[in-house]
Amino acid sequence: MKKLQAIIPAAGIGTRLKPHTHTAPKALIRVAGKPILAYILDEIVELGITEVTLVTGFFAEKVEEYATEHYPQLNLHFTRQTEQLGLGHAVWTALEHNLDLPALIVLGDTIVEADLAGMLELKENIIAVAPTEDPQRFGIVSLKGDFISGMVEKPKDPPSNLAIVGVYLIRDANALYEALGGNITEGVRTKGEFQLTDALASLLDGGHRFRPWEIAGWFDCGKPETLLETNRVLLDRRKAKLPKFDDCVIVPPIHIGKGVELTRSVIGPHVSIAQDAVITDSIIADSIIGSAAILTNVRLHESLIGDNARVVGRLDSLNLGDDSDLKFS
Repeated sequence: MKKLQAIIPAAGIGTRLKPHTHTAPKALIRVAGKPILAYILDEIVELGITEVTLVTGFFAEKVEEYATEHYPQLNLHFTRQTEQLGLGHAVWTALEHNLDLPALIVLGDTIVEADLAGMLELKENIIAVAPTEDPQRFGIVSLKGDFISGMVEKPKDPPSNLAIVGVYLIRDANALYEALGGNITEGVRTKGEFQLTDALASLLDGGHRFRPWEIAGWFDCGKPETLLETNRVLLDRRKAKLPKFDDCVIVPPIHIGKGVELTRSVIGPHVSIAQDAVITDSIIADSIIGSAAILTNVRLHESLIGDNARVVGRLDSLNLGDDSDLKFS
């Protein structure tokens, strides 16, 4: 396999995941036991790619520190998108590091299941796609035979239901860089942003060929409800040996991090608990609990609890950010 570079745009604010993204970047939100970004970087390592550029912006330092600490085997580059000018602008800034190597672009806020190794064996440009019930929300491709014949970003009248899902293999990085730079110079925007899809459409019109690659799984982590759904799916596919807690009932599948203390509680199914959380006299299902959170005498379902949050009382569903303190008398 020819040497590649990976580009991971991870500068998004994550507005729909507030309050959790008030204190952490979207890419570091945990699901099924580890940050979204970790799923992507683990795949990059498995593929044998070592040249990686991360585009950061919101809480850039946290993303950069995490990647540097946990992935020392990668040759990491960081470029900051100081303004939210769109995915096309983010990729353009990243490509400046290396225009010689083909680029595997993977969005930093989406987990996908795909045969990426098989995809990289093909010689064409590749765009990963998946059917969607809401094509107006995404970039959409149309097909002619085995190749893409057109693509458009968030169309009012979608030509198909095949959505672009955030994985791209671009063989000519320099050509993409020039197409993106041309759009930026000329102020070509869609929905107020410089779109990657618009530049790819220009390459398509100029004679570059793109093959679609339909993926097996596409997990959107952009909203609380879809984050919890992704947590459920990933936990269902995991076979992990769970620690024993003598006075607790554990209902798998769940993830329990290091240093977690559980006392007189029923936990699961589909619960992810980060390290050093303390849970006492509680019943918790279908939830994600942050590190060092303290939960006492609560009943939670479909809930997100941030790092260092403290909850005392009784309730049924909660979306509580980092360092919150909530007490029910």
